[in-house]
Amino acid sequence: MAYVVGVLVSLVVVLASIALHEVGHMVPAKRFGVRVSQYMVGFGPTLWSRTRGETEYGLKAIPLGGYVRLVGMYPTGDAVGASEPRGWAGRLAADAREASAEEIRPGEDGRAFYRLSTPKKLVVMFGGPVMNLVIAFVLMAIALVGIGVEGPTLTVGDVKQCVLPATATSQTTCTSDDAVSPAALAGVQDGDTIASWDGKQVSTWAELVTAIRASGTDPVPVVVDRDGSRVELTVTPVLRSQTAVDTAGNAVTDASGAAVVTQSSYIGIAPLSAMARQSIWSVPGAVADTTRQTAAIVLTLPERVWQVAYSTFTGQPRDATSVIGIVGVGRIAGEVASVQGAGIDDSLRIFSLLQMLAALNVSLFVFNMIPLPPLDGGHIAAALWEGARRQVARVRGRTRPRPADTARLMPLSYAMFVVLGGMGLLLVWADIVNPVRLG
Repeated sequence: MAYVVGVLVSLVVVLASIALHEVGHMVPAKRFGVRVSQYMVGFGPTLWSRTRGETEYGLKAIPLGGYVRLVGMYPTGDAVGASEPRGWAGRLAADAREASAEEIRPGEDGRAFYRLSTPKKLVVMFGGPVMNLVIAFVLMAIALVGIGVEGPTLTVGDVKQCVLPATATSQTTCTSDDAVSPAALAGVQDGDTIASWDGKQVSTWAELVTAIRASGTDPVPVVVDRDGSRVELTVTPVLRSQTAVDTAGNAVTDASGAAVVTQSSYIGIAPLSAMARQSIWSVPGAVADTTRQTAAIVLTLPERVWQVAYSTFTGQPRDATSVIGIVGVGRIAGEVASVQGAGIDDSLRIFSLLQMLAALNVSLFVFNMIPLPPLDGGHIAAALWEGARRQVARVRGRTRPRPADTARLMPLSYAMFVVLGGMGLLLVWADIVNPVRLG
């Protein structure tokens, strides 16, 4: 049941993200006077539609995207001074101009999209991707601020009974030859919350670790909260070889990537992990980090898609970092919702789902910013080119140039349709027959 709920939640969020992306285009277009004849979520056969005002709103069968039809997307032949078309590319451009012109009602040429100023075109085209970024921000805020991030707390989750070497594993047991740990000798108990170390209040586990490791081997006064009462203890650390950590509690490595091992003070306690709510100011940084990581993936997208195809058609398991499609998103959401195990609770499951769906919206933002038609980035690039030409003409005192003949990009648009469609089908197939699975 949890698996089905996870899939349904992801499907609803994906459809909502697509729908709101198109709203991001539609609302400013209407505000600027452009007639929007269609608003559709999905592609293929129409499952449902209603006409309100001058716009048909509908839902289509294939939830792999959506679109709004802005009247007059391409300038008319007269507006760009088009000549007789030559070759198949010229014919494609001419057909696009004619189809666009046919949508313009008599007397409404001023409402065509191509008539907008460059700033207004940019607002319309940026509206969709920015909406996805806003959705990612909201989802990440709910995850970080509303639920929190799992991490170590100042509550003791485990008091080690002896001093084991730093290379010991969780399965290593104490023997009669091992010295009793300082924490056990001092009477520290599981569930104690460290309030102060050596007379100084500590607020994070990383701060406590830093203080312990700098303590030497002299007795240290420690105050713990135990069942609502403050208990004063004295702990005498011992020196032990252990992995060096930075101020954030992360392991320090050398140039070769190996962990740096140092002699430092040790008392033998491990923290209890819990979900800690973050500040709202942590959200922009989290979204920015996700955006940078996604941009790095997009830059290597051809190679990653090839790896998906190779692993799928050769029967090899896919890498955990493999790119996935909408089917993969649903499968992973289902697995996240239904996963069981130590330390896995509803808060952690919900956090993981929100983080994944936020990353999906960041991916939609980054992918749509690729400066190639028919993606939003292609229209943005064309608008910037048109605006730059107009500014140069104004500075030089020349006549205002004609609108950019974006219909000439139709061959590239068709090629991108084929590439994106093929990539989408490949990912759907790979997600079905060779899915990425959680570890």
